[in-house]
Amino acid sequence: MRRKIIAGNWKMNMTPSQAVALVNELKPLVATDEADVVFCVPAIDIIPAMEAAKGSNIEIGAENMYFEESGAFTGEISPSMLTDVGVKYVVIGHSERREYFAETDETVNKKVKKAFEHGITPIVCCGETLTQREQGVTIDFIRQQIKIAFLDVTAEQAAAAVIAYEPIWAIGTGKVATTAQAQEVCAAIRKCIAEIYDQATAEAIRIQYGGSVTAASAAELFAQPDIDGGLVGGASLKPDFGKIVNYK
Repeated sequence: MRRKIIAGNWKMNMTPSQAVALVNELKPLVATDEADVVFCVPAIDIIPAMEAAKGSNIEIGAENMYFEESGAFTGEISPSMLTDVGVKYVVIGHSERREYFAETDETVNKKVKKAFEHGITPIVCCGETLTQREQGVTIDFIRQQIKIAFLDVTAEQAAAAVIAYEPIWAIGTGKVATTAQAQEVCAAIRKCIAEIYDQATAEAIRIQYGGSVTAASAAELFAQPDIDGGLVGGASLKPDFGKIVNYK
């Protein structure tokens, strides 16, 4: 039985002082023994958020990471910088990173491999545009993203990874894929992992749904056989995130 993982992606929100206040507000609301709870926060918030989360069930993750150890890469954050402060999760390949900051399937693959080298669990994002869905190429497109993201990644590493399926047309729009649509794609992702590796690896990997997840939609989405939690955007900045985490 795969353990649910529910992660908040704060995006470019919350100053360090606001982050501390939000963590303190959410700590009692997200307390649970039945799921892993991760707050993926802006880099400047990682250390204060970790201090605020001490003694709780909250893990603090990063929203991005570069694929080099160090060097002349102004503005980037290395994996060793993250591990030095105790980061265990990092979001990789979010559609906003791909759209605004020129991330590609190939750079996503480099980041995934580098995260595993440092013992950081990647939350690997994939998702289609509205045009791609309307043209019936969703599954083909997602399979391409997954196959390249996991190139040269071992089965043991893949089993420990998290994949977040986020239809781009549902991110921040208030639109949510139907439960059937979300389950269909997450099942296809699991099938793709089985083809790359084996059934055991596919059964082990955790697959989230993301895209305007709310307290009202969480229970039905997370009850699906191939959806193992959610990557939550705007709702993770509000008290309602507690209702998503404790969805039952």
